[in-house]
Amino acid sequence: MAKAPAKPAARKADPVLLSLFDVQEATLPNGLRVRLLANHQTPVVSLYTFFQVGSRNERPGITGISHLFEHMMFNGAKKYGPKKFDQTLESNGGRSNAYTSTDMTVYYEDFASDALETVLDLESDRMRSLRINDVALKSERQVVLEERRVRVDNDITGIMDEELGTLVWKAHAYRWPVIGWQKDIENITRQDCEQYFRTYYAPNNAVLYIVGDIEPKKTLALVRKYYGDIPKGPTPAPVLDAEPEQKGERRAEVRHPAQSPALMIAYRGPAARDEDTLLLDVIQYALAKGEGSRLTKKLVYDTQLAVSVGVDWGWRLDPGIILFFLELKPDSDPRKVEEALYAELERLVAEGLTERELQKAKNNLRADHLRELATNSGRAHAMGHYEALLGSWRDGLSLPSVYAAATNEQVRAVAAKYFAPERRSVVTVRPTAPADGAGATVDAVDAQEVA
Repeated sequence: MAKAPAKPAARKADPVLLSLFDVQEATLPNGLRVRLLANHQTPVVSLYTFFQVGSRNERPGITGISHLFEHMMFNGAKKYGPKKFDQTLESNGGRSNAYTSTDMTVYYEDFASDALETVLDLESDRMRSLRINDVALKSERQVVLEERRVRVDNDITGIMDEELGTLVWKAHAYRWPVIGWQKDIENITRQDCEQYFRTYYAPNNAVLYIVGDIEPKKTLALVRKYYGDIPKGPTPAPVLDAEPEQKGERRAEVRHPAQSPALMIAYRGPAARDEDTLLLDVIQYALAKGEGSRLTKKLVYDTQLAVSVGVDWGWRLDPGIILFFLELKPDSDPRKVEEALYAELERLVAEGLTERELQKAKNNLRADHLRELATNSGRAHAMGHYEALLGSWRDGLSLPSVYAAATNEQVRAVAAKYFAPERRSVVTVRPTAPADGAGATVDAVDAQEVA
């Protein structure tokens, strides 16, 4: 009887890293969670606000509202009106930005430590009393629609990614793109935005991370002063993962004016908290991190079948995907390139990684992890990311030890589990001659599940 592969090492925080994270934690009566980490090396501070909402929390009819609302948050509030947020922040030497993903929406600022109270005033103002009206909605709607035209409708990777989502997911909200469907964006109402704001931008659905030149006790007092009177919102409805089991390969072919064919291939993966997640991190780095990685060496340099190859394994709250994207030469046969990729994945299952590949992947993972934790902004973002997806920011400090303990036996077992053909969805771009007004078309006959 074959010996079962050993399970990944238990997630225990690295004691050295844990000693650097003397985090003070608190929860206000209105449900706002606060994480404070002092670092007095330089007189600067990073503030991150993580809202537990993304495209995963949407429904047909309002897809894209999470991303649209990210834009709306910069339109002013009761105290700081239109354009005052950035003006006030930048006049204090600060900068801000935000992003929306499938699982979260994040706002962040970097600024001099003496501007801390001003920034807390700015952020709490828009959480308490954001300006929502038809004029602001119309303006931001047009901005988002133009962004969609540029990043999706007129971009090959955007077109492919959107088509792939509809292949991989049949029932889950991951099916639609974060930016949303065009018709939904066009029809989101002010009432939709107001309900969304009351539900998802309430303090009980947010976590505040403040890292840098702060005195935690005084900072918490300021947080209570500026956020303490913001009322709780309703408890957001839970997201049901009703995605059925995939029973065969799914394929779609996109015809689009392009110079070369391209492939986007996804395998159904686990959720972030699954024990296989970190082993897939190791596999991702071994297959495609750097010019000497296995797939780059084999498909780009040795056989010259592809111009580039990338692997994206992004953690998600619900089961996500391991994504392969290959740009091909104009005369490449996509099926031949597919076969070459699948042969490499089969070799990974049969033989695993070489000791050098495995150690290199571990080294690169550790280096990237420590590099992120080297700055105030990196630490604040890392804590928020880990807490949102793993359940606790402390779990993120266990990554180096888990990566270091990964074995070839575990790599082979995880590769065999996830790189099975029946877990695969494939989108191929076939170049067509440019035509006025012509966009991408999808071969609906090929968009099917192959048992």
